[in-house]
Amino acid sequence: MKPLCLFIFILPLFAFTQSDKQEFVHYSTYASANKDLINSEKEINTVFMGNSITAGWYKHNPEFFDNNNFVGRGIGGEVSAQMLLRFREDVLNLNPKRVVILAGTNDIAENQGPISLDKVLGNIISMTELAQSNNIDVVLSSVLPADQFGWRKELEPAEKIVTLNAMIKEYAKANSIPFIDYYPKMVNDKKGLKTDFSEDGVHPNKKGYKVMEKEALKTLQ
Repeated sequence: MKPLCLFIFILPLFAFTQSDKQEFVHYSTYASANKDLINSEKEINTVFMGNSITAGWYKHNPEFFDNNNFVGRGIGGEVSAQMLLRFREDVLNLNPKRVVILAGTNDIAENQGPISLDKVLGNIISMTELAQSNNIDVVLSSVLPADQFGWRKELEPAEKIVTLNAMIKEYAKANSIPFIDYYPKMVNDKKGLKTDFSEDGVHPNKKGYKVMEKEALKTLQ
């Protein structure tokens, strides 16, 4: 009877863990939209690759994207490694003229565990080189300021964001890559996101996105 009881106990647990699995790389999020764009043979000006900050941008102001022939490919919670793995499906296969990369917030938040800043930069560089090897122009972006993450309150991200931004900016300058610096316009005296521009200190509101749009267009136009 003991082997039978053990089997009965393990089976439901195994079934739960199998059904509870999620995609590490969210290939399915934009699969249908990507297919439609490719089939339409529409020439795309710029793809914005990022996390929830990029996803929220389109949600708050889709006109910014639609009126400028921009495409948003942000997925909430993603770290730079996940963006790198879906870069082919969500950027290269769309064959845009240009890609704007905004990555690093969720790496610093340790959403997939601790990671050094040089590894984050390495993932951004890998996305850059993939784009360039496919004749896609690259624009890099600063990470937005934040002095606390609501879902990881034990972390102190402010100084890491300053350091990562300096690393990205230095790499961009050394390689003649345009760099959109949102940080100075959006930071408060505590190195966090200005309260006028966000409700949670991490994600911009519509007013915050308007500031980002102005800064982005200085480079993209």
